[in-house]
Amino acid sequence: MMNTDDRQTPAQTGNWYQSVWKVVTEIPAGHVLTYGEVARLAGMPRAARRVSQALRRAPRAMSVPWHRVINAQGKISFPEDSSGWKRQKEILETEGVVFLNGKVDLKQYGYRGAVDCLLWGDGGE
Repeated sequence: MMNTDDRQTPAQTGNWYQSVWKVVTEIPAGHVLTYGEVARLAGMPRAARRVSQALRRAPRAMSVPWHRVINAQGKISFPEDSSGWKRQKEILETEGVVFLNGKVDLKQYGYRGAVDCLLWGDGGE
């Protein structure tokens, strides 16, 4: 059931999409955020399912790193072994994200790790 708070005008929806795109654009390479974290950071904490809708509508010219958004279990949301799943996994691995049994360690590569990386660097010193 939809909350009245969840109903938005087209202008509000456009602003929501832009908020999502901004959050996702700021995820550093080698890190991920969950759909729920993106929704929370974009200002609509209960709208995790709408994040993928916003990502699908991002203009190609923006180069939004959609691949850095995964589900709360640390898994890619595409069906396993689909072309989308394979592509997302390959891109993330190229950025240094490690999968163990099909999952990303959210403590290492998730939002907290991204913030640590932004504040303190890679830790490779």
